[in-house]
Amino acid sequence: MESVKIVENGVEAKKEIAQFRMQGFTKDEIYLLAHDQNRAEHLTDALEISDIGVGEQGVLESIANVFRSRGDELRSKLESLGLSAAAAARCEEEMDHGKVIVVAAKSA
Repeated sequence: MESVKIVENGVEAKKEIAQFRMQGFTKDEIYLLAHDQNRAEHLTDALEISDIGVGEQGVLESIANVFRSRGDELRSKLESLGLSAAAAARCEEEMDHGKVIVVAAKSA
């Protein structure tokens, strides 16, 4: 089960994260993505949520991301959280326009 919110900035992301927490998601089940990697890392740290890593993607996908374009990497990460390829592509397009994606995902 996953839930996706597209927001403009860190303030909106913080509100959505609070909503996800009230819905029962833990901080380890909430992820933030942005096209600018530094922005994503800064917001993830500041909002005290998880980064998408080997546990979510698996070893091979994590290694493959080193060789992918940023867009391909973001779509791969979104798909690893349960989004369809089409939904991941739509989210990546939003990130191209400066938006931030907040995903809450519970493992099955």
